[in-house]
Amino acid sequence: MTTVRIASVSASLRRYSPAAFWRRRLAPWRTRRLLETHLLVLLLCAGVASTALFLSYRQTQRGAEALATREAPAVQGLAGTRLAALRADQEAHTLVRMHLVDVAGSGETYRSQLSAADQGLSRIADRTDQDLGTVMGLLNTYSTSLNLGTSIYYDQPLMREQKLDEAHSLLTRPKVGLAPRLDDLQRTQMGHARATAAMGRWQRAGWWFAELALAAVALTLLSALFVLRDRCGRDWNPYLLAALVLTVLLAVFPLLTTSATEHDLDGALGDLQRITETSGRTSAELDTAQQRVTELSEEVRQQLADDTWTDRVYRATVVGGLLVVVLPALGLGLRLDSDYWRRR
Repeated sequence: MTTVRIASVSASLRRYSPAAFWRRRLAPWRTRRLLETHLLVLLLCAGVASTALFLSYRQTQRGAEALATREAPAVQGLAGTRLAALRADQEAHTLVRMHLVDVAGSGETYRSQLSAADQGLSRIADRTDQDLGTVMGLLNTYSTSLNLGTSIYYDQPLMREQKLDEAHSLLTRPKVGLAPRLDDLQRTQMGHARATAAMGRWQRAGWWFAELALAAVALTLLSALFVLRDRCGRDWNPYLLAALVLTVLLAVFPLLTTSATEHDLDGALGDLQRITETSGRTSAELDTAQQRVTELSEEVRQQLADDTWTDRVYRATVVGGLLVVVLPALGLGLRLDSDYWRRR
């Protein structure tokens, strides 16, 4: 009695197992038509998945590259230029206040700051599409006034004060001064950086599309392997098994790599925002602010520098995507050719 009950339960389990369910679903189809349909669906889904995966991953890679080579250096350069210009003004007024203007070598600090500001703007010009002509003209005029006040008119107090006041006005005048203009440029550049690093709606949709297509490829491969074993009495097809493994890898590793890249980009954007806030504060501790900006810039560089492994994953994704298209075509195509197509 117990044996009969166990056998009955076992038969019931087999009847309602996933294999039995799928066998009943495929029962109306002829084997040849089933294999040809599986081949067509695999080629279509694999092609769609590979294309969506290539485009989405490449867009993420391009965003990271643009942030590292253009947007981040521009934000850092604008912050450094603003702080250098402010510190040059501070150092020049310190020289006058301490009566060190006529001391040999006393103006090296503010001159080096002016030089750093000028070099910073020159480097930024190649990394931004914003118009820097007005800012560069203001910086030149500001540098001229500052040099006149500390070098040419150092022994003429009235002219010296006039030139220093003129330089300070050129630097800090609301909206049209050098520092406010640099603030505006930096905020705009920060917006460009956020837009570059953000995953857009279409890119996110591309990832969803790629993952769904890869899931369809995996399910179709499982179904094809089932049909070959159930109806054709074949062992596991190595081409289809390899394609199944590659499909799982393509669904996991590019997505994990993109997630890690987005995490690094978010960290870099956070540091760039802190750089913008640090440079925007007009404080007496400008040397401390410059040091802080330098430290944050180094953190940004480290977060965005290591892209070797993402390039390797991209190349592996390209090769894997092609194989996911080719391997099922070989596996099912060879079987159909051997069992059906040659018999025509």
